[in-house]
Amino acid sequence: MVLKTFGWAFGFTVLGLALAVLYDGWTALGVVAILTVLEVSLSFDNAVINAGILKKMSAFWQKIFLTIGVLIAVFGMRLAFPVIIVAVTAKLSPVKAVQLAVDDKDRYQQLVTDAHPSIAAFGGMFLLMIFLSFIFEDRETKWLGWIERPLAKLGQVEMLSVCLSLIVLLIASMTVATHAHQHGGGHADKAQTVLTSGLAGVVTYLIVGGLSSFFENRLADEADAQADAEVIPPGEPRETGTGTGAASGPGGKGGPSLVAVTGKAAFFMFLYLEVIDASFSFDGVIGAFAITNDIVLMALGLGIGAMYVRSLTVYLVRQGTLDDYVYLEHGAHYAIGALALILLITIQYQISEIITGLIGVVLIGLSFWSSVLRNRRIAAGRPRASDLA
Repeated sequence: MVLKTFGWAFGFTVLGLALAVLYDGWTALGVVAILTVLEVSLSFDNAVINAGILKKMSAFWQKIFLTIGVLIAVFGMRLAFPVIIVAVTAKLSPVKAVQLAVDDKDRYQQLVTDAHPSIAAFGGMFLLMIFLSFIFEDRETKWLGWIERPLAKLGQVEMLSVCLSLIVLLIASMTVATHAHQHGGGHADKAQTVLTSGLAGVVTYLIVGGLSSFFENRLADEADAQADAEVIPPGEPRETGTGTGAASGPGGKGGPSLVAVTGKAAFFMFLYLEVIDASFSFDGVIGAFAITNDIVLMALGLGIGAMYVRSLTVYLVRQGTLDDYVYLEHGAHYAIGALALILLITIQYQISEIITGLIGVVLIGLSFWSSVLRNRRIAAGRPRASDLA
């Protein structure tokens, strides 16, 4: 099972490390290995979130995610994305941006760093929307009930997550503007960039997530109607309501239980997954410059890490890990909330990637251990009331 699931990741690792040695010797191999560990540690929560969505999709769309999605993740976000950012911000052609990455690595690194505020604002707001949408939903299973119960009640307020996100974005942009004013206004337009990019992140979440939920709701309704038609004889009264096929949003609000998500719903879920992956990759790409500014080594290391994240996602789905360890999704979403705030803070202040990675690992580790304790209590016949919720 492990070899079958992680086979492509293992193969890509061998190939990537070999290319690194051929490119710049054993030192390059060490750099690529470090970048791989960095990417996996920063994106473990990404794998958990992806698995929660991927398990609802049909086998066909799961394969699409693991083929086309891998190409987008490895070559798109880890190789092409930094080049595109430089090309746009420096007003260069893509060819000249690549030449700059190869011939003047320090200048290339500086241009990517200069683009960090807009990248962090977009990714931070998108991830913040995911976290708030999760935490404001009233779920049967609660990990930190003392936090989640009152927040679920607050979540009954319409559009609360959007309002809070916009407030956070305004605070972030005002902080940037104040700092620029105090230091001579050399980056006076930075606040406008942050505000625009952050709004784009919120709008992207609302569009992609909203379309995914819309088509998934339609699929669930069709599944319920089909099930009713098969079970209830003609002329018999029918019950109304959502039934067993209650719809699910991309954040994991239940899901159609009768059929796997296909068609347009799966397509928009696929887009949602890719945007999530892009948002998670921002900190990895920026953080990689703390280790190297060589675009080839960066692409190899982050690309290998992305392959392991994809394989881990598949493993979690096929093993049913999220069903066995029910608090894992909670821990991953708390890690998302932490990452969102970290991205927004790094617009103005520098935070070590080690801290970013450790926060995610610790939160997921705690949620995993809580799930283990819950399972032990149930097996021993001494469950708490919250364990059976």
